[in-house]
Amino acid sequence: MNFIDIFLIAIALSMDAFAVSICKGLSVQKAGAKHMLTAGLYFGAFQALMPLVGFLLGFKLERFIVSIDHWIAFVLLAIIGGNMIKEAFGGEDDEHDASFSFKAMLPLAVATSIDALAVGISFAFLGVDIVTAALLIGVTTFLLSAVGVLVGNAFGAKYKSKAELAGGVVLILIGLKILLEHLGVI
Repeated sequence: MNFIDIFLIAIALSMDAFAVSICKGLSVQKAGAKHMLTAGLYFGAFQALMPLVGFLLGFKLERFIVSIDHWIAFVLLAIIGGNMIKEAFGGEDDEHDASFSFKAMLPLAVATSIDALAVGISFAFLGVDIVTAALLIGVTTFLLSAVGVLVGNAFGAKYKSKAELAGGVVLILIGLKILLEHLGVI
């Protein structure tokens, strides 16, 4: 996996946090630096931490499933991507909670980073430099989440479903690329 692949995964993984950040931006009268930093730090930190945890889990399991690792990576990325696409068309009305407190942000940060845990497992099978990948994912998520608060505050929920759709498609395409590379097709 090259830098561009990991960067695209970072962007795709950031889309859930970006979408939630848009909703958080909608919920406040005037979004400021404090709101942007809070969202960025919570979402960025958890998006960086979860691939590390997933990588450690995957590394422990590697010897048992090394012969099918490319299929596991493909299936995990396809499921995550498919769920993101489903959410994009789900038309669910998210609760617009104006609180940026620990109690409000922690569950959101955990929920939006579960997919990063699964990606971390895939990274273990693919021999990805996890420290670089986790940092890239965390920084990308931090930046997109901070921007998401501003976007939500300025433009409303218009971009939420588009962000989730784009993220889902990117994850599925990267999973397909991994599978086709290991099968020798590309």
